[in-house]
Amino acid sequence: MALNKKFAIPLVIILLAIAAGGGWFVWQNKKGGKATDQPQVKQLYTCSMHPYIIKDKPGLCPVCGMELIKKIDSTAKRIAGEPQKSEMHEHVSLSDKQRVMANVATAEATKETLNKEINAVGIVQYNQSRQAKVTAWIAGRLEKLNVNSIGAFVSKEKPVAEIYSPDLVATQQEYLLALKSREQLKNSPIASISQNGEGLVGSARQRLLLFGVKESQIADLEKSGKPNIKIPIYSPFSGVVIEKMVQQGQYVNIGEALYTIADLSSVWIEVEVYENEVSNIHLGQQVEIRSQSVPDKPLIGRIAFVYPFLDPKTRTVKARIELANPGLKLKPEMFVNAIIRVPLSPSLVVPVTAVMNTGKRQVVWVEISPGMFESRTVQVGQQSGDKVQILSGLQSGDKVAVSGGYLIDSESQLK
Repeated sequence: MALNKKFAIPLVIILLAIAAGGGWFVWQNKKGGKATDQPQVKQLYTCSMHPYIIKDKPGLCPVCGMELIKKIDSTAKRIAGEPQKSEMHEHVSLSDKQRVMANVATAEATKETLNKEINAVGIVQYNQSRQAKVTAWIAGRLEKLNVNSIGAFVSKEKPVAEIYSPDLVATQQEYLLALKSREQLKNSPIASISQNGEGLVGSARQRLLLFGVKESQIADLEKSGKPNIKIPIYSPFSGVVIEKMVQQGQYVNIGEALYTIADLSSVWIEVEVYENEVSNIHLGQQVEIRSQSVPDKPLIGRIAFVYPFLDPKTRTVKARIELANPGLKLKPEMFVNAIIRVPLSPSLVVPVTAVMNTGKRQVVWVEISPGMFESRTVQVGQQSGDKVQILSGLQSGDKVAVSGGYLIDSESQLK
């Protein structure tokens, strides 16, 4: 019994020592394994334009000559706790050579006042305030028509027709007799008789004027002392004949129209504006008119009248623009394009080329540091020419890529 105790105690001590040594060995192996479990990733290099090119050291792409960039291993990124792919898409770094080859240019976002452009289609119309009818002031026969076709130009200084009227001839004779009577009665000692002569001349002269005879024609009548058989008819102003209603030799009555004359040196443009844009239209507003008949430069007119009713079929309101027509290049019934510019409130503005439309959102690339670009989602407003409003997403002074943006975006997609 004593012998068994003598061997049992050392045996237990030996077993405990073996167990402790084995545990220490296992613990050391686990500790060393933690230090060596992480794989050693070799840095590779690739081309942003040709991702199938992979090299083990930096250099130039053998296809396009661009500088190779570091190839990022997605497994190593996850182990090292680096940003995920969606986060890496937000930032792209370009070398100076890559910027030159991709033609990347930047511009600052600035506050400006843009003009909202309202484009409308217009039709050239006659200026109704510059239209008139040539009428017969007395009944008679048209002995001669000096204008025989529509479209002919007439001058207010030259007669358009000559008319024979027995009543007009008789009135001229009465005027000549009144002149003789005045000469005979002016020396009368009786004042009422001498004044009567003046009254006869005045009444006869007034009748001639009512028949359309001009002062110069009356003066010629006084000089010649003979009535004119044919009296010329004049247009009230110079213009173009747009309607001819009589023929030579025709008898006409008092007030009957002979011609319709239009002065085309000034025309009206009637444009149609949609009802949601009518609030931006006001009298006196400047309008730019472009026409294929005057392709070299636009014409400038002003809104003179806005019609007080809406066309229920087209849902538009008409606005009238008065426009000078030098050279008579604009013809009635021609189509023209009208551009009405409405000043907007000052806002942040960038070039249109800086904004990329992905279909779901608008994105710009902002240079946050030299060579480092960050994508920003923005909300755009009105566009005017080559600039567009930015309502949110940018700040004044931010540098945005105005060219090469799609190449920067493709670079981020490759990464």
